[in-house]
Amino acid sequence: MSTTTQKKKTPWPAFEAETDDGRRQRSGRSRRKIIEALFDLMREGEMSPTAVIVAERADVGLRTVFRHFEDMESIFEEMTEDLKAVTMPKILAPLQSETWQDKLMEAIDRNAEVYEEVFPMQVALIIRRFQSDFLTKQYKSEVNLLRKSLKSFLPKEIVQNRTLFAAIEVNLTFATWRRLRQDQNLSVANATETLKLIMTSLINMSDVD
Repeated sequence: MSTTTQKKKTPWPAFEAETDDGRRQRSGRSRRKIIEALFDLMREGEMSPTAVIVAERADVGLRTVFRHFEDMESIFEEMTEDLKAVTMPKILAPLQSETWQDKLMEAIDRNAEVYEEVFPMQVALIIRRFQSDFLTKQYKSEVNLLRKSLKSFLPKEIVQNRTLFAAIEVNLTFATWRRLRQDQNLSVANATETLKLIMTSLINMSDVD
């Protein structure tokens, strides 16, 4: 079975009640169960679950779902925020390598780790992006973050070379990672090595030390 479809632990700490009030604890647990159900469904390949399906998986009533969330869009919004809380510290962590070439290779390794962690959810969010202003803005934010990160360590000569910079950037996106892992059915290791081969070729073409 592909690693992208295996069920993994929900990427957040166990629920901790904000108060000793039993009713509020139950409310918080129900809300968490709904989000966890959405995560689990996506990991199993259900890319566009309905509220009914989510309620069934969470073992709560449909009315409970809509008591906590206005609509499915708001559930996806909260899921996205939870994913960001887990992945952003990794994405924003400074690269440890000395040279820009090594930093580029390190970025590939780091992206592979993050992309694998969020793979099914990210695919589902891409599918819904064209129907959601929130997810469209989130996508643009991710694009800008990757671009900003690359510009922070790549030489000026590469950043100013729009064709070369675009080639580097596009090969570090989730879209490229998805194609390697899903469409070409490469393992994580092989997909990573493929990207490093591409980047090495691009670096050699740049004539930048």
